[in-house]
Amino acid sequence: MASRGLLESPMRIAAASSSSFAGRLKLEEGSQPLNLKSTVRRRKSLKMSMTASLPREKQEAHVNTILRDDAASYRLRTRQVEHIPVENLEVIAAMDSWAQENLLPLLKPVAKSWQPQDFLPDSSSESFLEEVRELRERAKELPDDYLVCLVGDMITEEALPTYQTMFNTFEGVRDQTGCSNTPWGLWIRAWTAEENRHGDLLNRYLYLCGRVDMRMVESTTQYLIGSGMEPQIDQNPYNGFVYTSFQERATFISHGNTARHAKQLGEHKLASICGTIAADEKRHEIAYSRIMSKIFELDPNGAMLSFQDMMKKKITMPAHLMYDGANRSLFDDYASVAQRCGVYTALDYASIMNHLIKVWNVESLTDLSSEAQQAQEFVCQLPARIHRLAERSQSRAKRDSPRRKPFSWIHRREVDLL
Repeated sequence: MASRGLLESPMRIAAASSSSFAGRLKLEEGSQPLNLKSTVRRRKSLKMSMTASLPREKQEAHVNTILRDDAASYRLRTRQVEHIPVENLEVIAAMDSWAQENLLPLLKPVAKSWQPQDFLPDSSSESFLEEVRELRERAKELPDDYLVCLVGDMITEEALPTYQTMFNTFEGVRDQTGCSNTPWGLWIRAWTAEENRHGDLLNRYLYLCGRVDMRMVESTTQYLIGSGMEPQIDQNPYNGFVYTSFQERATFISHGNTARHAKQLGEHKLASICGTIAADEKRHEIAYSRIMSKIFELDPNGAMLSFQDMMKKKITMPAHLMYDGANRSLFDDYASVAQRCGVYTALDYASIMNHLIKVWNVESLTDLSSEAQQAQEFVCQLPARIHRLAERSQSRAKRDSPRRKPFSWIHRREVDLL
């Protein structure tokens, strides 16, 4: 099947003979995305073997060793939590009524919400098997590197318990009882419920399409939930809302690109699935960026310092501790494929920064403290620096032959990395 354009841009694209998603779409102008550096904790591969011939004492010692090694896969570095300025907490405490009026209306009633079943074959229907066969036929056109991107996006969505837990570390907004009736508690639970559908939908699609090794995919999800994440928010709600604003826009871009690519590859149903998820992420992005806009209005100095803090630390992708039990650089490899295919790139990272700078009117802020003025200058100059680094990286990438790596998710078939 002749593929159409990979990216929505004026560049001319010619079809190339290749089993690779990115390889099918040969860019005659422009260059490939930057390979962002990411931090993935190195883990020792877990190997389990038990034999009934061992004496009971040795069996118990062996089991304890296994449990200790398994726990080691989930252990993160320890770090001192940074001090949260009292002014930050006072501002958040004053925003309850604002959140009630401006945040909760962005949620959709369950009765009016889409559900995964709306996009998939109905298992109670007599035509179920025929619909599954049609889905599998369409999925045959999806190249391996596209599947790697789709699986990585799905696993990221499936680690949702971690994200709700992270949200509940934010001082001043956490759901204190697990069923708190505060605006923040209502938002946290309802946002989680809306997000929960994303992983469910992509998981069922991948299961039915028959193109991936679901056991390895599921193992990766279990490792990721057990490992958690370390976005360096330090319980500071300002930092947390900068992070969520950035991440919701990043997932909006990523799912939007997988939707566009699915359409180009002829899988229109999958394009609808990814596009619907992207629309959810966009609505959530609006919510979180709206929170930060209010914080910038109430406490421009504190908001500016938190924006700088998170940009200096660099926004860590939610699935940066991804692991399948074998590949210690799985997230780096997945991110490299996503960048090469144009699903999520360093240029997207820079564009998100530019977008937030514009939405929060950062360049036009006045009457800032000297420290906040320095933060303002740093943040406003950073996107251009990232663009320059991206261009240099792209030039190097064009000169180098791509590396190839196997992915357990696709039965250890190899795909090109950036």
